[in-house]
Amino acid sequence: MNSIINSTIHDAEELAKIGRQSFIESHGHSASVEDITAYVNSKFTSFAFVDELSEPRNIYHHIKRDGQLIGYSKIILSCISENIVNENVTKLDRLYLIQEFHSLKLGQALLEYNIQLSNHNNQKGMWLYVWKENTRAVQFYLRNGFQIIGAFDFKISENHSNPNYHLFLEF
Repeated sequence: MNSIINSTIHDAEELAKIGRQSFIESHGHSASVEDITAYVNSKFTSFAFVDELSEPRNIYHHIKRDGQLIGYSKIILSCISENIVNENVTKLDRLYLIQEFHSLKLGQALLEYNIQLSNHNNQKGMWLYVWKENTRAVQFYLRNGFQIIGAFDFKISENHSNPNYHLFLEF
């Protein structure tokens, strides 16, 4: 059985673990081992997630399969973006799912949940950044109606950035 649940600070440790694992699975080869290790050691800690979950603008949900936390999402409502005129748009900041569960379409369920939540909050669309070389993710978002509207360099370290697409889905 699958369930999507609102995340709280009590979920910080599990979210950090899932975030670290899924980031390494999808981006681990995008930079040097040292750069990736430093990035995940700073961004995917329980302390970092407590801070993130304490920020009222950040809306986190996690997805469980048979009681096991296997992925999560983070959105920010009314998050202004360059290349988008409307101010009532949601930023999909993260949608992470452990790789072994990709084939079960649970990422699709989590995306649809966030789109529905955004619509319910009178948002006019959703935008995100996705690493250009993460072809599975790029195809996932394009298949769901997102369009490429620009580019963004995602900073992994002082020495390395990954080229990202800036995607937008208008509701």
